[in-house]
Amino acid sequence: MNPEKIESLACKPVKINSSGFNPNATLPYGCKIEHIHSAMNDFLSFLGLINGLLQTKQMARLESFIMPANFSSIVGEFMATTIPKYCENLARNQYHNGHPDMLPKGRFKNDAVQHSSEGIEIKGSRYVSGWQGHNPENIWLMVFVFTSNTSSDSHKGIEPIPFQFLKVLCAKLNKTDWTFAGRKGSSRRTITASVNGKGIKKMKANWIYDAGNHCLNSQA
Repeated sequence: MNPEKIESLACKPVKINSSGFNPNATLPYGCKIEHIHSAMNDFLSFLGLINGLLQTKQMARLESFIMPANFSSIVGEFMATTIPKYCENLARNQYHNGHPDMLPKGRFKNDAVQHSSEGIEIKGSRYVSGWQGHNPENIWLMVFVFTSNTSSDSHKGIEPIPFQFLKVLCAKLNKTDWTFAGRKGSSRRTITASVNGKGIKKMKANWIYDAGNHCLNSQA
């Protein structure tokens, strides 16, 4: 297959496997499987539209030129904004850089809070473990695991592949489900906490979506 055809095919995200959802998953605040399913489909439509337009201008796909961490943030931000469109009990946190990303609607004035243990934190990730936050905390965490090209793939000779959601995992984590990593001396490294093995086990036990046959990376 010629390179142009391969690139064209990669512009079209892989469709959601409708039979890949777990009807026994526990979700908080009235959020339902169908709300998540609809938001995932919206992201595929968005990305397909953007990449299709970029292709007409002979430009690289979005995920092929944006830094990997920034693209993961786009996935997470999109889901945090879109799920409340379908779930009337949730609202996007309107506080700038507020935590968590989604709040129980009406719980806080103007649906805005700087920090709370109420709500759901959303992350997009290419990996099935090692997700990070800034502090160990008691919070619902929902992670959308996906596969896609990155900005370094073309230099490594990796062929274009379409975006695909692989898994969605969710659980109520507490502080003992995180491992804190501070910094020493004059280090400028961002202070982080990572979900540890106990937390990952909780997340995997309450899986929401599994695409089926795929290969997942095992670290952050």
